Amino acid sequence: MTMNIENKLTLSRNVAVVSGIFCLAVSFLLLLNYWQVSRFDPLESKAMEVLVERLSENPDDDALKNDIRNMDLLARKAYFNSHWQIRTGSYLLLFGAVLFAFALRMYHSLKSKIEVPEPHGEDELQARLLSQKWILISGAAVLILALAGSHASVNHLTSFGTGKPGESLPVTKAEENIEVIEVGGEPVLQSGDSLLAADGSAADDSIGMLAGDDESPRSTTTPAGEMSLPATSGAETTVNFVFPEAGTLRAHYPAFRGAFGNGISAHKNVPVDFDGPSGKNILWKVNVPLAGNNSPVIWGDRLFLSGANAQKREIYCYDRYGGKLLWTASASDIPGSPPTSPKTTDDTGLAAPSVTTDGNCVYAIFGNGDLLAVDYNGKRMWARNLGMPDNHYGHSSSLLAWKNKLYVQYDTNKGRKLLALNVQTGEMLWETNRNVKISWASPIMANIGGKYQVILSADPLVAGYDAETGKQLWSASVLSGEVGSSPAFGEGLVFAANEYARLVAINPSGGQVVWEQDEYLPEVASPVVSGGLLFVATSYGVLACYDAKTGEKLWEHDGGTGYYSSPVVADGKLIIFDTEGKMQAFALAREKNLVSESALGVKVVTTPAFANNRMFVRTGNALWCIGSK
Repeated sequence: MTMNIENKLTLSRNVAVVSGIFCLAVSFLLLLNYWQVSRFDPLESKAMEVLVERLSENPDDDALKNDIRNMDLLARKAYFNSHWQIRTGSYLLLFGAVLFAFALRMYHSLKSKIEVPEPHGEDELQARLLSQKWILISGAAVLILALAGSHASVNHLTSFGTGKPGESLPVTKAEENIEVIEVGGEPVLQSGDSLLAADGSAADDSIGMLAGDDESPRSTTTPAGEMSLPATSGAETTVNFVFPEAGTLRAHYPAFRGAFGNGISAHKNVPVDFDGPSGKNILWKVNVPLAGNNSPVIWGDRLFLSGANAQKREIYCYDRYGGKLLWTASASDIPGSPPTSPKTTDDTGLAAPSVTTDGNCVYAIFGNGDLLAVDYNGKRMWARNLGMPDNHYGHSSSLLAWKNKLYVQYDTNKGRKLLALNVQTGEMLWETNRNVKISWASPIMANIGGKYQVILSADPLVAGYDAETGKQLWSASVLSGEVGSSPAFGEGLVFAANEYARLVAINPSGGQVVWEQDEYLPEVASPVVSGGLLFVATSYGVLACYDAKTGEKLWEHDGGTGYYSSPVVADGKLIIFDTEGKMQAFALAREKNLVSESALGVKVVTTPAFANNRMFVRTGNALWCIGSK
C-alpha cells in the first residue's frame, strides 16, 4: 500500500513539474506573440506604402498591381495565422494550468499521508511560506498576463465590416422612411423571348404566356384543382398547387440568384444606365418595414422580401410595377419558436436568408429557426420551428423549392443537415446528415444526367444530393474555413470557392477535381457560369473571368471596392454591385469589356433581381426599382 501511494506521489510530482514547465513555455510564447501582434498593424506596411506610391506614379503597371496583391495576400495569411496561434495557445495554457493545479493538489494530499511532520522553527516556516507565496504569485501573474495578451490580440480586420456570408452592411439613416419617387408602368415578357437554362443556354422547356408577365400585368392562373389545408393561425386557406416546370421557373426570378440559385436571369432589356442620387431611371424607391439582408425574389407581378428584429419576423409582398406594399405576413405564434431571438452580428441579422416561391406559396426562414409558408394573399399555410440555429454569426442559407419539396441547408454548430419538407403541409419528408462543419452558403440545384441534384458547399465538402431522396451522390473534399460563397453549375461542372482555400471545378459524375486555382477567391459573393465563362468576385475588389472548362484566367478587373453582392448574368451581360453601390456591367466575352457603370449612391451587399426592362435592388430598409422611364 505504501509503495502504491509513493508511486502516485512520484507520478503527481512529475505531472506537476511537466505541466508547470509547459505553462511557463506557453505563457512566454503567448507574450512574445502578443508583443509581435501589437506591433504589427495589418493596414500599415512600409513595403506596401512604397509599392502603392509607385503604383500612383505608374497606374497602368500590371506587374506592380500583381506584386501588391501578392504582398497583401501573404500579409493577411500571416496575420490570421498569428491569431490562430494565440487562440490555440490560450486553450493550451488553460488546459496546462488546470492540470498543474490538479497534480499539485494531488501531490500535497498524498505527501501528507506518508510524511511525519518534522519540527521547524518559526522563522524557517515563515520563510518557506513566504517563498511559496511569491512563487504562486509570480506564476499566476505570468498566467494572467499571457491570457490577457491572448484576448487583447483582437482581429483588427473585423472593424472594417468584412462581415460573413449572407450579410449586409449597416443601414444608413438616409435610407429610413423612404417614399416613392415615381411609379411607372412596365413592359413585360414578350412571347418571342427565349428562356435560358441554368448555365445560360437555351432552355428545353417550352412555355406559353406566364401569369403576371403577359400583356395584362395583373393576370393570374386559373385553378385546376383546389386543396384545403389547415393554417397554423386557425383559419383555412385554399391553394391550387400546380408545380411549375424548369422553364417556368426560369421565366420568373423565384429564389436567391434566380431559378435554382444559379445566378442566371432569362429577362431582356435589363437597365444598366441609372443614377441614384439624381433619380435618373429610378422608377420608384419604397421603405421596407423591417431590415433584412436578403435579396428580392419575383413571381409574375409580385416581389417578395423578408425582414426581422428581436421582436418581429415578417414576409412582405410588393406590387413590382408600382412598389405598393400589398400585404405583410407575420411569423408569430409558431409552435416551438424560442422565446428570445439568438444573438447575431449586425451584418447578418435575423433575416439574412432570401425567401423562395414556386408560384403557389412563399416560403421564408428566419435566424431563430422559424419556417413559414404563406399563400399569395399572405395567409398562413403552415409554420414550424426547426430548432434554434447554433450559429456565431447568424443563419444565412437561403431556401429553394422544387416540385413538392422545400430544401433547407441547415449546417450549424450543433448539427449539419440537408432537409426536405413538403411544401403543402410542412411535413418533414427526409433529412440527410452531413459530415461537414458550419456553413453560411446557400444550396443550388442542377439537372445532372437527367436527375436533379441539390448541391451544397461547406468545410470541407462540396457535395451533390438526390433531390428526391436526399441520398448523397458524390462529394469532393476541397474547401476549408468559414464557407459563405455558394456553388455554381455550368458546362457540366460544379464550381466552388472560398477565401483562403481555393477555387475548384468538379466533375459531378464522381466528385473528381478537374482544375483548381488560388489566385482570386471570394469571401461572400458566389461565382456564376455562362457561355463557357466563370466569374468570381472577391471582397477586396477584384472580379476575375476564367475559362470554365480549363481554369485559364482570361481577364481581371480591379474595381477598387469589395464585392459582397453576387455577380449575376442577365440580358447577355454580367452585372455586379460593389459595396459602395456602384453597378458594373460587363460583356460576356473572353476579353474584358466594361459596358456600363452606374451608381446607386448607397451601400449594396444584396444581389439584384430582374424582370423585363427592370432591375430590383434591396439596400437595408429600402427597395429600389430601376428602369427606363
